[in-house]
This record gives sequence, structure tokens and C-alpha cells, in this order.
Amino acid sequence: MTESLSLKPDLGRFGVWTMGPVKPDQAAEIERLGYGAVWVGGSPAAELSFVEPILERTETLQVATGIVNIWTADANAVAESFHRIEATHPGRFLLGVGVGHPEHTDEYRKPYDALVEYLDALDAAKVPTSRLVIAALGDKVLKLSARRSAGAHPYLTTPEHTAHARDVVGETVFLAPEHKVVLTTDGAAARAIGRETVGFYLNLSNYLNNWRRLGFTEEDIAKPGSDKLIDAVVAHGTAEAIASRLQQHVANGADHVTIQVLGGWDKLLPTLTELAGPLGLKG
Repeated sequence: MTESLSLKPDLGRFGVWTMGPVKPDQAAEIERLGYGAVWVGGSPAAELSFVEPILERTETLQVATGIVNIWTADANAVAESFHRIEATHPGRFLLGVGVGHPEHTDEYRKPYDALVEYLDALDAAKVPTSRLVIAALGDKVLKLSARRSAGAHPYLTTPEHTAHARDVVGETVFLAPEHKVVLTTDGAAARAIGRETVGFYLNLSNYLNNWRRLGFTEEDIAKPGSDKLIDAVVAHGTAEAIASRLQQHVANGADHVTIQVLGGWDKLLPTLTELAGPLGLKG
């Protein structure tokens, strides 16, 4: 077992989370705006072939996976991809791994043990813990992320969860929560857009259990999700109001906050452009 003894990775204060890879020219604009990283979700394949085109088009932007699914991406193949990327773009790729959802994986049994085995395989393949993070919500996996990787990448959470996660993992561990945003002052429209995405997770036990731990009621987490729940996990309003919500994660201990823009790809760059100023980025 490899213990995480390294310094935290530096991805800047804010990054961008997307369901699938951004185009290289989009990545270049994200870098110009001052965001430090692009996190690619959607359980990317082990080959990670999208990473190099983004890194080749940018100079300092980092790419992270949010996350590689341990059930669908072979650990040895992922390790080979990591070393291929690291050889040409050292220090600019962060490997995020996780167990996904039991409801969507036929082989999903004893996920914690499977995750430990996956981390053992990455260790054996010499993937450094300093460039590895783990998707984590509950205390058991948060503690595992602190022991076996650079830190945790909690998804679909709140600043209150960030504060709790920081208490669990300690001060020296990297913590990078994700938060969704809709740039509109029309609250009803924002919640409708939020529900289009959040609704997918209202059948998934790991998220439901996490929301229960955060104090949400059964009525809150029943489909289509209460206004209270949607407002907690989807920031909306003016750019300044959204930035204030994102900064709450930082105040509660986040090292890096990953921003997922909802409403379609055409909203991505305009929203990030509007947020850059209130977030204090160079853009």
C-alpha cells in the first residue's frame, strides 16, 4: 500500500467540469479566462485519447478525469495511458478514479474492496499518488482518499459537505468538490434546467444517502427534487451570486472548485466568461 505523503496538486482555485471532453479550442479559451483545470466526466475510456489534444493546445491548463470508472476502465490500461500522457506533458494530468453507481453496473459488488484493489493495481504500475484523486462522498472513502491518493473529488455536494469532508480528510489532503451552475436570474427556469441534470441522480443510492446525511428529507430527495435541494446543488442568479456560492466551498476548506455549467455546450464559455471576474480570475 502506498501512503500519500506528497504536497497537494495545484490546479488553481477554480476549474471546469464537463460531461465529456471539451474541444481543444474551448480549452484554450478556458485557460485564457484563468481557470486552472478541465475535469472530464462521463466515465471516459481507459485510453484517455482526448487528453493530449487539449494539453497540446494549451500551456498551463491541467486536465483531470472526473472520473474514470473502475468497473469499465482496466487499471493497467489506465496506468499505461497515465504514463503516456505524463511522458509528454509532465505534471499536467490528474487521474480521478471512482466506483460509479451500483444501479448502473452489473458487476458492482463490494465497491470499497474493488476500489482498493484498483488502487493497488495503479500502485503496482507506478502511478504516483500525487497525481491521483478519488471520487468520495462518505467518510469511509474520504478517509481512503486521504490515505491512498492526493485527495478527494466529491460530486454533486454542498459547501456544508465540503466542510465535513475537510474535517474528515485533514488539512494536508487535496479537496476538489464539483458544483453546478445556471447563469440566470429566473429562478424557475434555473431550477428546471437543474432538474434535467440532477433528476438522473435521484435514483442513485450513494447520492441519496449523502443528501440524507446532509439533512435533506425524504420529500427533498424524492423526484423531481425539492426547490431546497436543487438550490443547494445548483447555483443560479447573477454572476456575482453564483461566485459567492462557489466561494463558500473555498471558505469551507476546498482547495479547488470544479464548475459544471448546465444548459448546453453553448452556455459553457459565455457563463465561464461572466464568472471569471467575480471569481477573481485573470479573464
